[in-house]
Amino acid sequence: MTGFGSAEQGGCRVEIRSLNQRFLDIYIKSPSFLNQHEMTFRNVLRERFSRGKFDVSISLSGEATAGLKLNREVAGRIFNALRSLQEEFAIPGQVDINSVADFHDMFLEADVSYDIEEIKRVFGEAVENLHAMRNREGQLLVGEIIRLVDMLGAINDEMKVRSAQAAPEVAARLKERLRSLFDDQEIDPARMHQEIALLAGKADITEELARFDCHIQQFKEVLGSDGIIGRKLDFLVQELNREVNTMSSKSADYEVSKLAVDMKTEIEKIREQVQNLQ
Repeated sequence: MTGFGSAEQGGCRVEIRSLNQRFLDIYIKSPSFLNQHEMTFRNVLRERFSRGKFDVSISLSGEATAGLKLNREVAGRIFNALRSLQEEFAIPGQVDINSVADFHDMFLEADVSYDIEEIKRVFGEAVENLHAMRNREGQLLVGEIIRLVDMLGAINDEMKVRSAQAAPEVAARLKERLRSLFDDQEIDPARMHQEIALLAGKADITEELARFDCHIQQFKEVLGSDGIIGRKLDFLVQELNREVNTMSSKSADYEVSKLAVDMKTEIEKIREQVQNLQ
């Protein structure tokens, strides 16, 4: 689910952007001296969100500015080592501050004055602002998904009507086919009815239609519940697809097959929207 949250206080600014993604992916950009606290920031996001791609930016200025601390002992050892190397191998030139500066990472480090608890509070505020924005978008998404689910239920109702109408037509076609297979041979009427009933039973989708209704009802119940619902809806979308595939493969009626295609189209729309929900 897309969203943006930010907060700023005491020289610390936090910005968090989220994009739709099925799994949880967190990228944090912050000053190097905050690396030791990165896991804390990640855990805050994990506790609040279960899916999405999050880009986090933490910047410090003002009261939270980093200075520099010089390790004179290390700098001296580097200088003496360079002088010794020059003398041993008769290297021309002069060992000066520029020579030592190339090794600044070894003797210069950040001397930071900041309040980590204040940064955590600002981070938490940004997370809450992001969560509020995602909630507003989520409410709109839920409304759209309910509309699609209602449309899917209406198609299922059409499927029930057509399936009932098609049953005697299917039986008549089966009876005619059996007669053509046996040509003019005498067929036991009881056996014929038994075979027709058996074949018609294999083509009956009443059970699948009932389960489909049940899944739609469950879908609406989950949409109306609190907490993390995305993965539950993912599962129900799979179940809806499974029922439609079974109906499509069992039915020998063109209109039923056509309605099954319409169902798959709506289910795919629902699946795409569900990916945006937490």
